[in-house]
Amino acid sequence: QVHLVESGGALVQVGGSLRLSCQISGSDLNLDVVDWYRQAPGKQRELVEGVKSFEDFLRGRFAVTRDRAKNMLYLQIYNLKPEDTAVYYCHARAGNVDFWGQGTQVTVSS
Repeated sequence: QVHLVESGGALVQVGGSLRLSCQISGSDLNLDVVDWYRQAPGKQRELVEGVKSFEDFLRGRFAVTRDRAKNMLYLQIYNLKPEDTAVYYCHARAGNVDFWGQGTQVTVSS
């Protein structure tokens, strides 16, 4: 069993930055995948890495890092845009089993 707890969501202004954290715990942490998803109002949940445009990639707007020693996963978002408003979820997979956190709300005001 894997337990994921996100934190760091907030109300921020356009152009700001934010770092989300995910605490990973459980009896078996031999995980195949750990990543971030997000779900905007009225939209399907999507992989954060997948929404990066080439422009965003060049500008490094999103950065996912993992601290294995602390069992932490981070998502740093720079230059926040209104379209980044969403609930952000930490996700992990072990074999064919998916685990999800409860989500943390990020709201970007213009």
